[in-house]
Amino acid sequence: MARHLDRYLLQLEESVTRAGGVVHWARDADEATAITGDLIEAAGARDVVKVKSMATQEIDLNAALAARGITAHETDLAELIVQLGDDRPSHILVPAIHRNRAEIRDIFIEHMAAHGRPAPAGLTDEPAALAEAARLHLREKFLTAKVAVSGANFAIAETGTVVVVESEGNGRMCLTLPRTLITIMGIEKVLPAFADLEVFLQLLPRSSTGERMNPYTSMWTGVTPGDGPQEFHLVLLDNGRTATLADPVGRQALACIRCSACLNVCPVYERTGGHAYGSVYPGPIGAVLTPQLVGVEHAATLPFASTLCGACYDACPVKINIPDILTHLRARVVEQKRGVIPGAEAGAMAAVAAVFGSARRLRAAQWLAARGGRLLGRHGVIRRLPPPGRAWTSGRDLPVPPSQSFRAWWRQQEAAQQTGQSGAGQSGAGPSGAGQSGPGQSGPGPQENGL
Repeated sequence: MARHLDRYLLQLEESVTRAGGVVHWARDADEATAITGDLIEAAGARDVVKVKSMATQEIDLNAALAARGITAHETDLAELIVQLGDDRPSHILVPAIHRNRAEIRDIFIEHMAAHGRPAPAGLTDEPAALAEAARLHLREKFLTAKVAVSGANFAIAETGTVVVVESEGNGRMCLTLPRTLITIMGIEKVLPAFADLEVFLQLLPRSSTGERMNPYTSMWTGVTPGDGPQEFHLVLLDNGRTATLADPVGRQALACIRCSACLNVCPVYERTGGHAYGSVYPGPIGAVLTPQLVGVEHAATLPFASTLCGACYDACPVKINIPDILTHLRARVVEQKRGVIPGAEAGAMAAVAAVFGSARRLRAAQWLAARGGRLLGRHGVIRRLPPPGRAWTSGRDLPVPPSQSFRAWWRQQEAAQQTGQSGAGQSGAGPSGAGQSGPGQSGPGPQENGL
């Protein structure tokens, strides 16, 4: 499909236009946010309701709209929690997975009033009570909003149909009540025919939540007089996707359906969480997608945030070879650093190479490390190194180097073994030099044998 994406995008534009919608093309985040802001202002709105969308997070739409005096209200429960807490999503499927029930209750009590209806008095941390508080808070938003902004899970080139899958019903409210609907969609989300949708509507829920089918699947094709939004705008977002498509290895990342299966099995994500990636797309898919969308020079560390264990590849329902892309991107990072002024990392690696390239220098370095470790360490741990090593010990403990290297220990063992063999040969030699007991002599006793 990706090989003919240009054809399917033009077909999608024709189908949407024929159904009464308007298609806009955005090369980057600035164009997408400008188009969206102009459409909202043309509709005379200062508040919009939003469906959970990775694409709008990618272009930082909320901040761009806020700069124009437009307030975007997140309606997905997890996204609402993140927005009220002035936080960032940490998971593709469950953005507020890093918050517990008590924290969510406190966020609702402290911040809901500033964004509309306050939290009910005496709110507890019971899930039903928290869900009811969010429902009451969002109800007035749904009923008064003139404009809604959504993302899209899929779009059908054949019919112009756009599809959003979600599990709460908030998306259905956004997609039916406001007069104007603006959908921002990455250009890779296109499917050729409506029949192709059947496969993905089974694949996505099973891979993301383990369900046989998704609770809410909303589809719309253009506009229908007297039913639902009367204005529909589809913003097709590139934002690095064309450049990604040009990479024969990296382009397979565009097949991602955002199920988050790779995050759920990744040992690195399990330990670090989503915020550590510094990206809208965390986990293994973020480590291969983000560097391609923003440029590897702006996310050079992400391809190295992996053990290459392959668990993500095994779990991926669309068989994206994430380990293969990671190694490919690592090579690109290294190649980009060649020929430029060496940085601290290159200098450190050159120093290590010089030390390991000489046995004499390696012994000297081990001797210095052992002596320095005894001076700086306490209870077997170095907790504070002088700069630049302080950047490491500020967040990690460093074990004290052993007082004796393995090479020194090995030489000592060999010397002791040779000495023992030499001593045994000298003491066992008889007058004749045969080293064996004569007929009238007794052999070694149990004590001499070490028994």
